[in-house]
Amino acid sequence: MDKKREQYDVVIIGGGAAGLTAGIYCGRARLKTLILEKSLVGGLATYTNEIENYPGFPEGTTGSELMGLFHKQAKKFGVDFKMTDVRSVSLQGEVKTVETFRNIYECKAVVVASGGKPRLTGARNEDNFLYDKGISFCATCDAAANTGKTVMVVGSGDAAIEEGMFLTRFADKVIVSVMHDPGKMDCNEIAKAQALENTKMEFVWNTVVDSFEGQDSLETVVLKNVKTGSLIPVPVDSCFLFIGYAPNTDMVAGELELNRNGYVRINEKMETCVPGVFAAGDVCDKFLKQVATAVGDGAIAGYGVEKYISECETYEQQILNHGKPSLVYLWNATDPACRELLPVVERFEQAHGDRVKVTKVDVYKSPGLAARLGQETFPAVAYLEGGEIVKVITEDIGGDVLDSLLTYA
Repeated sequence: MDKKREQYDVVIIGGGAAGLTAGIYCGRARLKTLILEKSLVGGLATYTNEIENYPGFPEGTTGSELMGLFHKQAKKFGVDFKMTDVRSVSLQGEVKTVETFRNIYECKAVVVASGGKPRLTGARNEDNFLYDKGISFCATCDAAANTGKTVMVVGSGDAAIEEGMFLTRFADKVIVSVMHDPGKMDCNEIAKAQALENTKMEFVWNTVVDSFEGQDSLETVVLKNVKTGSLIPVPVDSCFLFIGYAPNTDMVAGELELNRNGYVRINEKMETCVPGVFAAGDVCDKFLKQVATAVGDGAIAGYGVEKYISECETYEQQILNHGKPSLVYLWNATDPACRELLPVVERFEQAHGDRVKVTKVDVYKSPGLAARLGQETFPAVAYLEGGEIVKVITEDIGGDVLDSLLTYA
């Protein structure tokens, strides 16, 4: 079956908080934007019953309501949505492709915001109680809803123990299931000592989850002793799983650089190792995975896409100038030496603009163009012809030196 090909400026993989925010920024910049989401617009945040730590909502809100607002705002700026899974991507080169079951989307930039998923126990009936039925993955999100209740934490790593201690601020009792022998945990020693001293925390050693039980919502977690095989029913109001997190990066493996845990490697600008490809949200290795941090990532990525596409257009249309003579002045507006040379370049442009296309690039605002020209020293003048760099001048730049470049024109 021949797949239909469609063209976009940017394709965003994932419609969670990070992807929606990137879409809002791209759509507002009037880029033709597509968001691909395989399951539910809003991502995992939609399953959170109560969000009280997102700025601007003093009375709190639900994840579904908040993500609904994100979705509405993205659509307001003309963002297209397709509910489909990504089969493969090709991210190298100027034109990138994102392939789904029926379509191939061609674009100038890609934002990988595919998020991730908490690791599950695999115990019986687990799927029946996920998210709003009693099994949670975010103490920061759901702690307040468990005020005065009995909760269980599964896991003994740093996240499990630290989140468990946070839960004791709200819950009456926090029961921790640990698969190791008594006193042995996977967390740091400071957290371990604090947890063992916490009077609200109880530990059930040498156990894993055998099953989750209840009617409409979770009522009991049945633990299994890994040494004796005996089953231990524990009545609880909810259960928090902290046994790891798996990023959704299968579709970009081999295309992008991933760390040993499978997260996409990025810099502070959300840029990946491939020009024009950005990553945002929980698909990146982050200190804190929250809606607020995902929004920040998405904003940076969306802004980065706008700058990247703008720089590509400037490079193709003005700097390369269809192979005709082109002079590029690379300067930094914060540098006095660069500012002093600006009138010299402008006089050259007035005198010879009919023969040579002059482009002034402030590297403070557009460092990507300087990188494309291979320049790290400023001020600098690059002369191009036939789409190739003929000469670069970084010292003793003056009117006579610029005029000498006309011999190439």
